[in-house]
Amino acid sequence: MPEFSDKQIQSHTPMMQQYLRIKAEHADMLLFYRMGDFYELFFEDAKRSAQLLDISLTARGQSNGEPIPMAGVPYHAVENYLARLVNMGESVAICEQIGDPATSKGPVERKVVRIVTPGTVTDESLLTEKQQNLLVAICPLDPIQPEGEYAISSLELSSGRFWLTKAHSAEQLAAEMQRLEPAELLYPESISLAGLPLAKAKCKRRPAWEFEQQTAFMLLTRQFGTQHLEGFGIKNNEPTLAAAGAILHYVKETQRAALPHIQALVTEHPQDAIILDAATRRNLELQQSMGDGNTHLSAVLDKTVSAMGSRQFQRWLQRPIRNHEELNQRYDAVDALKGNNSYENVQLSLKKLADIERIVARVGLRSARPKDFARLRDSLAQVPEIRDYLSHNALSYLKQNIQPFPEIVDLLTRAVIEQPPLLIRDGGVIAKGYDKELDELRDLATGATDYLKQLEQRERERSGIATLKVGYNKVHGYFIEVSRLSSESVPDDYQRRQTLKNTERYIIPELKEHEDKVLNAQARSLAREKWLYDQLFEHLLPQVNALQKSASGLAQLDALCCFAKLADNYRYCRPQLKKDNSLIELEAARHPVIEQLSDEPFIANPMSLTPEQRMLMITGPNMGGKSTYMRQAALIVILAHMGCYVPADKAIIGDIDR
Repeated sequence: MPEFSDKQIQSHTPMMQQYLRIKAEHADMLLFYRMGDFYELFFEDAKRSAQLLDISLTARGQSNGEPIPMAGVPYHAVENYLARLVNMGESVAICEQIGDPATSKGPVERKVVRIVTPGTVTDESLLTEKQQNLLVAICPLDPIQPEGEYAISSLELSSGRFWLTKAHSAEQLAAEMQRLEPAELLYPESISLAGLPLAKAKCKRRPAWEFEQQTAFMLLTRQFGTQHLEGFGIKNNEPTLAAAGAILHYVKETQRAALPHIQALVTEHPQDAIILDAATRRNLELQQSMGDGNTHLSAVLDKTVSAMGSRQFQRWLQRPIRNHEELNQRYDAVDALKGNNSYENVQLSLKKLADIERIVARVGLRSARPKDFARLRDSLAQVPEIRDYLSHNALSYLKQNIQPFPEIVDLLTRAVIEQPPLLIRDGGVIAKGYDKELDELRDLATGATDYLKQLEQRERERSGIATLKVGYNKVHGYFIEVSRLSSESVPDDYQRRQTLKNTERYIIPELKEHEDKVLNAQARSLAREKWLYDQLFEHLLPQVNALQKSASGLAQLDALCCFAKLADNYRYCRPQLKKDNSLIELEAARHPVIEQLSDEPFIANPMSLTPEQRMLMITGPNMGGKSTYMRQAALIVILAHMGCYVPADKAIIGDIDR
């Protein structure tokens, strides 16, 4: 889009002057400028959006003697267009009318209320339900040696999960990018991204000051309401904070709202997980197939029944941990869920859940819609039944995290109708009986039927016209209707409002006064309902942290039920983890993917790698199974370090770091 001087801006209409000033503040993104029932785009934004969205390109007014290109999308369908643009890696500034057109002199006051970018979307229609949507920031820890260590921070805004880690080399940084698959990547102006696997990421170069450690420390402590970060296991002078600070600054800039659902920063230490470089992830086909079809490990083994559970499965797969105590805790849980096939009952209940994790994030951002409240209510109502299945000691830690919220269920049951509309804009969300004042306004707004019946009866008696009716339509409001033949008998105070083919419609002062009350009541009713809707956020915000904890517990439970189902259906065994020098001992091991996809029975085989025999020479013809044999050993190790049982009759696995 061309830049305009102040003098050039002044030469445009007042509305276009307003647009140009707002656009100048968001030059690097598409500006959706609200005009009535449409969002409109102008100049280069119009040309670009017309091309990307396949919408009509027209013109409005002139600039320097040339027509101003214009394109637009209807406001009620904007989410569909935003979804398409976000999938293409575009960022969009949403500019709304915040002034009152009835009282505005000149253009209605407008301002950008949110910025939608690939890494910061939270709306359900813009997200893929089973995939994380990560905003990631990277920066070198030593600006003089940008090829050395890197700070990496990632935020899943749609859940509030916030991580911090470190890469010790450019190679490890590439592996982390392969693992995280960022939707959007922030990086300082001083570094190059050449060589990083970032095919899907929208990369944004940011000014160096956004990556200052001291600025980051101040932003983070303010966000968490703390004086230091040691409660999160982070030193106050930790240099990797620079990446986390850049993310928080960017999110505050784009969301323009409080972020109460971001309540912690978790540090991931590289040595706590098995290191998988980019080539290993690709060749083992953990989450992407090298050929056609969904034949990767995740597609075949993910038997979770909820979107939350599926994302948890992906997180465990992306980062197989080395903590034997935690892994054995997961094995114990799988064993308990496998007993008496109790995982089947749990999954039946989990299947009824909405995406609580993402709904709670939208509550925190105050962007939750009426259907979010209804689905949260219905999902939380399932929690007591789910907790009843967690009586085994091995599941007690999950039961402790998954708490019921009877007060929230009761509040939302009383406050929100069973099937609310998509938006609060036109009302009809708050249930009858929840608020006395709203009920009274609604009764008045809907015409106070009893009053109209009484008026109709009185006017029949006064006029002597037995067929007289009191009616209403949206165009002409309230009216008294009589037949053409009876019109000569109407009283003198009747004022003609409309003439139809066989009837005449009139208004009288009393009915006009009632009409004014009704119209006023409609406006007051909608305002009252919107206020009550906002109050629901106030009631729920103090519970956001506890709700997030429960959602996380439910996601883990779903993933563990998936592991139990795999163990039960495919004869997986519990791995034995060793801290000594033993390496890998497998009996009757199978490839977890090929075993399920092949029509032929899979021939199981053993493997023994010990301190005495640390290498095997594998020979055989092409297509004889050499690669399968090697890959199945690697996949068994990864499954074991997710907390999953493995496809073998016996598996002893030593201390593996990569």
